[in-house]
Parts: sequence; structure tokens; C-alpha cells
Amino acid sequence: MQEILERKSIKNLDFNCDLAQVYGVYKNDNEFDLLDYVSSVNISCGFHAGDPLTIREALLRAKEKNVAIGAHIGFNDIQGFGYRPVELKEDELEAIVVYQIGTIMSYAKAYGLSVEHVRPHGAMYKMAGEDFTFSSTIAKAIKKCSEWLVYYAPIGDITEKVSDYTGISIARELMLEKNYNPDLTVDYSIEDNTNNYELIKRLQHLLHTSQIKNTLNGMNYVEVDTIHFSNKYKNSLDLIKQAYGFITPSPVNYNNAKISGWVD
Repeated sequence: MQEILERKSIKNLDFNCDLAQVYGVYKNDNEFDLLDYVSSVNISCGFHAGDPLTIREALLRAKEKNVAIGAHIGFNDIQGFGYRPVELKEDELEAIVVYQIGTIMSYAKAYGLSVEHVRPHGAMYKMAGEDFTFSSTIAKAIKKCSEWLVYYAPIGDITEKVSDYTGISIARELMLEKNYNPDLTVDYSIEDNTNNYELIKRLQHLLHTSQIKNTLNGMNYVEVDTIHFSNKYKNSLDLIKQAYGFITPSPVNYNNAKISGWVD
């Protein structure tokens, strides 16, 4: 029998997107179009993508729009653009995470900015949603850089356990186009849904009930702090424009402060 879940509307939500997703001849001229509709951005650190000039432009564009800035970390796999898994020892993984965060934190400081969160990219993101030890290593590396940083991680039990285990602040992230299993891991064997009509319906249902449909056509209750909007699809801008019409996004740290009573 399908579990009947409590209806619980979502009042506070962050929208995030990736910036500086460029390397060599590959450029995404449309990525800055989403800046008017997000409340936080994840800036590539020069490992899977990003070069000094593009990273600087991304930082300055984010400053201009007054959105929260995060480090977008990944594997140093330029040819695979960070989408191929890389086997690393824990100390190796920690080293590349600290290195990338340190790069963006220093760069941001030069322009009077601060970094508030960290989001994994590609294969690193996938592994963080499926492997507790792997995700915990990322979390501990983030805390070495600053205990104030928020870890943007996939929704699900692993992320919740990592938060409890490491004591790190987390932002539980959902991607509307992904197909989620009943355990809330992503089924990457199923092609992303890029039908904006269906994705907006999914968002509306999420906002009203805190539920999403899983791959077995059941419903899962989810705790969501942020939604990631990809900029790689032709209709990505139209999707986030529509989403913005249903809820005005605000940064994770601001939402946490509201919930705690620090701001009205």
C-alpha cells in the first residue's frame, strides 16, 4: 500500500546554478542569463572547468546581482568535463577539495566577496549521493576550509547521515529533471526529463506538499533547501523563469536565519 504522506508546503527555497563552466574552446554563452532568477551560484574552480578570466567574470557578475557565491568542485578530468568517476584515496580527495575551495575563497576575497557554500560537480556529485564515506570526506574537507561553509549535497539518507556524522551545515538539493528512486538516489540510467510543462507541475506539487514522484510511481516526502537549475538545456532559461513565478528564491543562509528567528 502506498504510504500517505503529510501535506507540508514549502515557504523558503534557494535556486542555484553553475557558472564559469568553460574550458578551452568550450564556452556556454547562456549561463549568465540565469543570474536574474537564482539566489546562489556555484563557480567552477579551474579543475573540471573554469579559467582565471572566466572565474573573475563570474565573481563580478555574482557581485553585481547580489547572489550568494559557492565553490563548484569536481574531478580534474578536463577531457571528460568532470563527468567520469575518479578513484581517489581519502587524503587525495580531501586535498583536491581543499585546493579548489581555497582557490575560489582567495579569488573572491580579492574582490571583497565571500564564499558561502560548496557544491560538487558531475561524477563527484553522483558519488556523494551514493557513497557515505566519499561524501563524508568531502564534508570534512569543506570544514577544514571553514566551519561556516554550507555543503550543497543531493537529497536523501546519505546526506542526512553525513550531516549528523560531521556536523556540517547542509543544503539538501533537488534537481527537477532527474529521476529519483524510492531511496531518493538518482537513477542515472534514465534520461533527464526536459519537458518544462511536466517539470513545473513537479515543482508546484513539491511546493504544496513537499513530495516528489519516484521511479516506481510512488511519492516521497523530501526536505529540500535548494533547487539546482542546469544551464545546459535550450529551454533552461524558460524553466527557471516559470519557476520564479511560483516562489521568490532566497539564499540558504538567509532562509536558515529566518527559520531560527534571527531575521523577520
